[in-house]
Amino acid sequence: MPKIRVLVADDQTLVRTGFRVILETEGDIEVVAEAATGTEAIRQAQLAAPDVILMDIRMPEMDGLAATEEILRQPDPPTIVVLTTFDQNEYVYRALHAGAAGFLLKDAPSSRLIAAVRAAATGDSLIEPSITRRLVERFAAPAEPVGRPPELAALTERELDVLRLIARGRSNAEIAAELVVAETTVKTHVARILTKLGVRDRVQAVVVAYRTGFATTGSE
Repeated sequence: MPKIRVLVADDQTLVRTGFRVILETEGDIEVVAEAATGTEAIRQAQLAAPDVILMDIRMPEMDGLAATEEILRQPDPPTIVVLTTFDQNEYVYRALHAGAAGFLLKDAPSSRLIAAVRAAATGDSLIEPSITRRLVERFAAPAEPVGRPPELAALTERELDVLRLIARGRSNAEIAAELVVAETTVKTHVARILTKLGVRDRVQAVVVAYRTGFATTGSE
């Protein structure tokens, strides 16, 4: 089985080296390139053909968000996971609209880094619950929960279970393990949830869950 090809874009050498060491201890992941600027990230995305890019936001020449927008405009682009910190809510919101597949705190444990790369490589996404909550608190104006929100009326009970776990930042693999079902079953549920809610991706589904009061910042 081919390895997951990763590009690490961060202006700090120690961060790039640390991520490389962590990722390359896994037999299914290979760091094929590094970039210290947004401009270099765009170039390496074309030259190295990575499957996944770990993209820092604050970089010289061109920031990671501008680089993300440029890369995702290209045909058949790689999946991009944005690296962020707690004080970057507006940046996260912009990255969401640019099409980033996930968000990861720069000081997240190695297990979350590895899980985020694997999830992104399979078309899934992994979003730190703390980032999702801050994003929703800032932009979604959560409602007080009163029974099942009418916006979620079309969802089955199992789909509501899946949505609740998505709102907690779980990947498809983690949801499958928690609900004791196959990961393919979870993917089917997620696809149906997105269709029924009329949203583009699971991040937007999470925003709906918080905005309607179905999920709350204390629901973990």
